[in-house]
Amino acid sequence: MSFDLYPAIDLRGGRCVRLLQGDYDREVRYDANPVEVAHEFAEAGARWIHMVDLDAARSGVADDSNRRVIQSVCAAVGDAGVRVQCGGGVRSRDSAEALFDAGISRAVVGTAAVENPDLVDELASVGRSVAVGLDVRGTEVATRGWEHHSGVSLGDALARLAGSGAEAVIVTQIAHDGMGGGSDLAGLRDVLDAPQRPPAMSVIASGGVGCLADIADLRDLRSPHGHTLAGAIVGKALHDGAISPVAAVVVARGSAS
Repeated sequence: MSFDLYPAIDLRGGRCVRLLQGDYDREVRYDANPVEVAHEFAEAGARWIHMVDLDAARSGVADDSNRRVIQSVCAAVGDAGVRVQCGGGVRSRDSAEALFDAGISRAVVGTAAVENPDLVDELASVGRSVAVGLDVRGTEVATRGWEHHSGVSLGDALARLAGSGAEAVIVTQIAHDGMGGGSDLAGLRDVLDAPQRPPAMSVIASGGVGCLADIADLRDLRSPHGHTLAGAIVGKALHDGAISPVAAVVVARGSAS
């Protein structure tokens, strides 16, 4: 299985931001134009861009300014063959279809995958590409912009998705997100080998990457049963300049470390 870098653009009010450990009160704002950032990622050779409407993730209602940015990014990078996966507030078929109409290639369903797993089935059944976003504190899945305790374990959430048609699961260990201290490698190994995970559902890591070595660690991660990751989402380290997009893509593809 190939390993892809998913450079991230998180949006609030149409601007690039990052949240530390999923905390809306610990927001880092960036002055860069999101479309220009997406161009930079595309020119670096990224095959995917990961976007999140953080306002919608919290409220469940799409933010118009964020939606316009998402549409502009899709238009800007589409000719280069770069695909956009996007989440945040995808809690109904209509909200997912609005993102596909904006030009995304894959919808990320988070809260609804826990509260209404049938939505994943519904979207997959009409040929839509779906990834499930599971944001965890310890082993419990958090929902609604990471602010609510679902009471659902990661293993139970994976079991609910068996046979759902989801292509991938994005696992974020919230304690690591935005901190740059490395990813939760032990937890990711457990997810890769989890008996509840459908074999066809690939695993994408999110949270904790702070340097090129962290990307290499995720690229080379292998579970006891020999499973590997499909990719890693990297945000803050790219926006802060700790990692260059070109170097990140090179390492993700195994050309250097």
